[in-house]
Amino acid sequence: MFKRVALFLATNLAVMVLLGIVLSILQNVFGVTLGNNGVLIVMAALFGFGGSLISLMMSKWMAKRSTGAHVIEQPRNEAEQWLVDTVRRQAENSGIKMPEVAIYDAPEINAFATGPSRNNSLVAVSTGLLRAMDRNEAEAVLAHEVSHVANGDMVTMALIQGVLNTFVIVLARVVGRVIDSYISGNREGGPGFGYYIIVFVLDMVFGLFASMIAMWFSRHREFRADAGGASLAGRDKMVAALQRLSQTYGESTLPKQVAAFGISGAVGHGLKRLLMSHPPLEERIAALKRMSDSVRTAA
Repeated sequence: MFKRVALFLATNLAVMVLLGIVLSILQNVFGVTLGNNGVLIVMAALFGFGGSLISLMMSKWMAKRSTGAHVIEQPRNEAEQWLVDTVRRQAENSGIKMPEVAIYDAPEINAFATGPSRNNSLVAVSTGLLRAMDRNEAEAVLAHEVSHVANGDMVTMALIQGVLNTFVIVLARVVGRVIDSYISGNREGGPGFGYYIIVFVLDMVFGLFASMIAMWFSRHREFRADAGGASLAGRDKMVAALQRLSQTYGESTLPKQVAAFGISGAVGHGLKRLLMSHPPLEERIAALKRMSDSVRTAA
């Protein structure tokens, strides 16, 4: 939790400093003032969407590099052949292009999907998952990840994050300008040093609420991926896979860039629960058990 907050503070500070430099250049070179809300919105959108879209475009490369994942280009054994064949079948049934399939070395039971589009994606599983799960459970996990790809979750989350980033940047600076002018009594001149402190604090506060909204969408997306996994592999297999996770669950070691797209995520209560990317496993299992018997077994 403290690592997440520290990273969040550092990221927002970097964005604020960079945005301030760019706006200062615009003001000095082109005569554009900070009070020009149209320019502020454009700049906020460039920063807000720019980072999330660049991360989306680089997501496969970053995931491979950060996890050390080995992409299966030519299966070396029967287990790798089964992984490739299973993902290929599920991708065909979902109407998407075959994702790259990879294995990464980690003791935890986990898997993730990432990529810039439905037809340019990566599905990876941990060595811990291959050791701990039987084929039925592993098939359900793969179906869950393929469903993330088929649902376009990576693109959706990037766009949502872009909108929220833009909203935070604009709102923090508009409100900061109002507060600064009220405190200083300077309603005509440019912003003072206090303005930048106020904006920094507002970036943190509004950014925290934005993170809660993004994580709410992420949790909703997990229920959809579970339902998609049940449709592809069968409800009983999906339930069994989640039950296995609940029996052996440990804190995810996935890098931040792909942690939200893993099969499992961190658990917590209170405020920490609002920042969880995944619903509790017991809630996901209960939701699957309420599904129609029509997806009890795979078609």
